[in-house]
Amino acid sequence: MTILGISAFYHDSAAALVEDGRIVAAAQEERFTRKKHDAGFPANAVRFCLEYGGTSLNELDAIVFYDKPLLKFERLLETYYAFAPRGLRSFLTAMPVWMKDKLFLKRLLRDELKKLGYDSGKPVKLLFPEHHLSHAASAFYPSAFEKAAILTIDGVGEWATASIGLGDGKAITVLKELHFPHSLGLLYSAFTYFLGFRVNSGEYKLMGLAPYGNPNSPDVDRYVELIKTKLVEINDDGSIWLDQNYFDYATGLRMVHEKKWEVLFGMAKRQPDDELKPEHGNLGLAIQRVTEEVVIHMAREARRLTDTDNLVLAGGVALNCVANGKLQKSGIFKNIFIQPAAGDAGGALGAALAAYHIYFDRERIIDYPHDALQGSFLGPAFSDLDVELMAKKYKAVFTRYDDFEALCEKTARVLANENVVGWVQGRMEFGPRALGGRSILGDPRSADMQKKLNLTIKYRESFRPFAPSVLAEECSDYFDCDGPSPYMLLVHPVLENRRKPLPAEYDSFPMREKLYVQRSDLPAITHIDFSARIQTVQRETNPRYWQLIDAFKRQTGCAVLVNTSFNVRGEPIVNTPEDAYRCFMRTEMEYLVVGKYVFDKKQQPAWPEKGEWKEEFGLD
Repeated sequence: MTILGISAFYHDSAAALVEDGRIVAAAQEERFTRKKHDAGFPANAVRFCLEYGGTSLNELDAIVFYDKPLLKFERLLETYYAFAPRGLRSFLTAMPVWMKDKLFLKRLLRDELKKLGYDSGKPVKLLFPEHHLSHAASAFYPSAFEKAAILTIDGVGEWATASIGLGDGKAITVLKELHFPHSLGLLYSAFTYFLGFRVNSGEYKLMGLAPYGNPNSPDVDRYVELIKTKLVEINDDGSIWLDQNYFDYATGLRMVHEKKWEVLFGMAKRQPDDELKPEHGNLGLAIQRVTEEVVIHMAREARRLTDTDNLVLAGGVALNCVANGKLQKSGIFKNIFIQPAAGDAGGALGAALAAYHIYFDRERIIDYPHDALQGSFLGPAFSDLDVELMAKKYKAVFTRYDDFEALCEKTARVLANENVVGWVQGRMEFGPRALGGRSILGDPRSADMQKKLNLTIKYRESFRPFAPSVLAEECSDYFDCDGPSPYMLLVHPVLENRRKPLPAEYDSFPMREKLYVQRSDLPAITHIDFSARIQTVQRETNPRYWQLIDAFKRQTGCAVLVNTSFNVRGEPIVNTPEDAYRCFMRTEMEYLVVGKYVFDKKQQPAWPEKGEWKEEFGLD
């Protein structure tokens, strides 16, 4: 039985193919179109999944869309009615889109599928599970747990903004839901907006900004109190109530009523290009603390309702790695699994799995030790011929290494000399994190590496942290981490014995000066609060990347590399060898390794672009 899952028309469109309950392929549309968070119909991702699976649309048993558009439309209408006459402008903006396309989504999907060869004379079953069921299925079914509590938290699906469920065998039972307009995801996005970042893409920047807040400042406590007394009421079970007098997302075209927020917090809304000030870091820390509190409450309620040692997480809020780390440290659950494509892209996979196990009532087989996601390497791969044809096109100069061990030794040497390396191997990752398939790598011991990567490679804000990739078996030598973190979704502290003391006057430093204070013997990956967003690399699921880190360890004694996604600011992660070479030549990266081919920047022909390409990708 072969099932195609699709998510589309909001953000992060994607497709996934499941055959007899096994995940064959999954990819986001943005990686093909080069438009970050592409919301369009995922024609390229669908085409890839079908080709990789060796099937066609007419051979499928079902095509599954990740939510129920009619329920979403019902929520839209009821919300406008409840808030009337407020929101008329937003209503008039939204209705033509719904009446033209979204309300008739089944027809729209069939029209798009016809363009890909779908024969409407041989109709394939078209299914629409609820949004949070798709999230729940994306986390539970690939996990190694026969039974687990399921916690999904995001902005909003149809009505639900969070849910607690129980997965048991092939069954998923929803036990509790939180409904719109009360949403932890939308609360966090509101602060993302107020602090000058883009909603639905800048939330991870807010998470990175939060540690720049001064935990000893009374302003942080004051902001937390204001949030909890004016904006949100938090109940013991993790449910929340948001005072809609301060928010505009339900019926307006913005997230918040800016003037009310400016009066409440005593600061102006930050514009994207404004300098980051201490009060921005303090407010970011305050909302991060509130978010963690709510997540912990929800987890305790999930444990109470399910009485199981295992928890799986999905939904956009499950990408909040700091909250995940606090949840793991809390000990509420013995085992935690987080879906690496936790946002809407992962809904495509969950929709297909939900159809297989629930609609078609097929048994679930757990015959894998960790999870069924194959390290999240579910996207396109490439051949030697693809690389050589790309090199001919650009007259690129390369050295080919047929001995992979020699390739790793060479790459480890250039990394140890503080060069930045683009590393492209095997299948592309599914989800927002680069995990060693489409990565930019550096030496974590370098005091200048973080600044170099942000300013001359990624061309992004200097405060942004970088993650460490560490050999799984040596993680405890560097980090206070309880268990594996294969998908870079847990933040934990760097060990005390690796830290360096802060200057006595540190708290009075401006943000920019704080950034460049060395905090440990791995300065490039130690964030301002001595934490790190850890990726543990396992030989079984990521053998090539493991072999490279092992070579670096043998040469340097360090079993850690800096790992960031292979892209520049505003660009999707690279997909093809051509994407990688283009990004390599546009930046100050010194080396590119694609499969068995090594490209040294000094040997490459001059690149025709001078910098105008930076306008191609907007702020993310």
